[in-house]
Amino acid sequence: MEIKKGFRMRTICGQHVISGEGSANVNFSSIISLNDTAAYLFEAVQGKSFTADTLRELLLAEYDVTPEKADEDAKALCARWLEIGLASE
Repeated sequence: MEIKKGFRMRTICGQHVISGEGSANVNFSSIISLNDTAAYLFEAVQGKSFTADTLRELLLAEYDVTPEKADEDAKALCARWLEIGLASE
């Protein structure tokens, strides 16, 4: 999976937000707010191909979390990013 082209993360007043830019995202009318962990993962995989396992390994390397919790969270985040159109398979 990959983050779709045309999405950019900015930090505004301490909040991480993603917005769609360009004609490819003209129908994307949302602003996505990310917590610090999701922002870290977004930055780590932007412009790269990744899987839930990639996110899991990034979580394990950066945070004090169990492998089971990292796996659960990585899968949930991938599913959410696909659902809202931020990523594609």
